[in-house]
Amino acid sequence: MRVELSEVTLDVRTSGEGPAVLLLHGFPDSHDLWRRQIPALTAAGFSCVAPTLRGFGASDRPAGGPAAYHPAKHVGDLLELLARLELDRVHLVGHDWGSGIAQALAQIAPERVRSLSLLSVGHLGAIRAAGWEQRQLSWYMVLFQLAGVAEEWLTRDDWANFREMLGEHPDAEAVLEPLRAPGALTAALDIYRAGLPPEVQFGPDLPLPPPLAESVPVMGVWSKGDRFLTERSMSGTGEFVAGSWRYERVEEAGHWLQLDQPEKVNELLLSFFKENS
Repeated sequence: MRVELSEVTLDVRTSGEGPAVLLLHGFPDSHDLWRRQIPALTAAGFSCVAPTLRGFGASDRPAGGPAAYHPAKHVGDLLELLARLELDRVHLVGHDWGSGIAQALAQIAPERVRSLSLLSVGHLGAIRAAGWEQRQLSWYMVLFQLAGVAEEWLTRDDWANFREMLGEHPDAEAVLEPLRAPGALTAALDIYRAGLPPEVQFGPDLPLPPPLAESVPVMGVWSKGDRFLTERSMSGTGEFVAGSWRYERVEEAGHWLQLDQPEKVNELLLSFFKENS
């Protein structure tokens, strides 16, 4: 369904009845990323809300350049969405950029979060502490800062470089198709340009986000085949969690672990939700 907010209209998938789960995708996906989780979660007695974030898929792409896609803008959208849907508290799940946005939401409004599940991407402090190995894997984030250059490189030869970056993504062609629309690729890249400029990644250490609130139980899930993130960047996240912390590792899965190993991811999510109902 389409949900009109104050700044944007989001494409949102809702399903089920029971305690609410808010599922947040990352780059370059949409709410379709969660299609293998939603049936299992609703069958277990949870309701699911899976928005496509601003700038992605069928949701609006506001004007205003990178500033319109700062992670704080996404957090504002989500808090407004929860209010529109009359949801007081949710189990919060984020993958990739969705994980970063979920962490920000949990820091700003911990009273709205029953539990926080981070898939692939951990706390910024743990990512920094992962050192040179992680910086090597994050090379593409610097490329993405180069407006025009990144777009040309990714789309060259009918998106050959973008396809290679997606690699093992099970939905590579379906994800690529909406990015062909005018302005769509730039809007998707702008979250990097607003949220992770080079000085955050490679400059002198800036103040870190505060530890995740003691009232919010956190689970971090990393997959062995992730080509973009080291295990240390997730396993070390526990040092930045004030409350309970649970770490899980998924074998035989790449970056998009919820598509590669849906049964395992569903099992982990359901057990964590039930621990923190």
